[in-house]
Amino acid sequence: MSFSDRQTLSTGSGATLNLYVEPASAAPRGVIQINHGLAEHAARYAAFAKFLSAHGFHVYAHDHRGHGFTRAPDAPPGRFAAPDTTKGRFAGKDGVEKLIADVDAVHDLIAQKHPGLPVIVFGHSMGGMIALNYVLRHSGRIHAASVWNSNFQSGLAALAARAILGLERFRLGSDVPSRLLPKLTFEAWGKAVPGHRTLFDWLSRDPAEVDAYIADPLCGWNASVSLWIDLFRLAGNGADNAQFAGIRRTLPFYLVGGESDPATDGGKSMRQLSSRMKTMGFSDVTTTIWPQTRHESLNEINRDQIMADFMGWLERVCPAGSGPSHPA
Repeated sequence: MSFSDRQTLSTGSGATLNLYVEPASAAPRGVIQINHGLAEHAARYAAFAKFLSAHGFHVYAHDHRGHGFTRAPDAPPGRFAAPDTTKGRFAGKDGVEKLIADVDAVHDLIAQKHPGLPVIVFGHSMGGMIALNYVLRHSGRIHAASVWNSNFQSGLAALAARAILGLERFRLGSDVPSRLLPKLTFEAWGKAVPGHRTLFDWLSRDPAEVDAYIADPLCGWNASVSLWIDLFRLAGNGADNAQFAGIRRTLPFYLVGGESDPATDGGKSMRQLSSRMKTMGFSDVTTTIWPQTRHESLNEINRDQIMADFMGWLERVCPAGSGPSHPA
């Protein structure tokens, strides 16, 4: 399955984004802007986009810097880099700023193409970090936000990982694949699945989806030290309550986790984000931790139920005939 339209978008950060668009096939009620995860790409969300389109949502999804077919002079992609050279980074410097600027450029295009329609920012895993960081800076542009299967670490584990990355940067440089973080994340999560068939079984209980990920030349590569450092900065921003100060407390959020997802401690990280936000006074936070579900909710064996539940939330916050987004 593929998106109906593929185009490129040049951004002020110097990137040429590979952008997929799925127009609404029913009466338009809103726009979903999708942010994909680490070491994957936006085309993997085509089935989800078709589902959203059938319910009246335009969908925009782009490959982030260092991923898929997006190109930028300072962001070579993971799978297309020459052996033993720079792998999958956001940028030579200011990676987080450029990453968010690219997302904002997509929102500029959405505002131009669909004036007045409410926009919902969506993100899975790394994309959830990106989506939340976008909200922290540009909440006035969106109607609602949805963060899935992300981990906003701020404890000893995060400090240890940052120390490891600092040591790797000192000894190896920023723009080589990290030697230790893949072992502490992807590999450890794979080994955490009882009776695992592959080290990517932590993604889904559906073996066909796992095999498709492994076979995809744009998935599964080891990120650079630079990219990992930027990821922990994204996570740290989401872990800092002070960063939420400028967001209206009535902004709707939909948070999703998996009970069997080792990347989020069985969904615990999503529960923690929900609890923090409610303590901060956010009045419309919906949180669902799906039983027995692993990391990639949209590729899980219960994906139809998961997508239907998400649509129920969308119909509440973005009903048919929705007007312009709520101002900041």
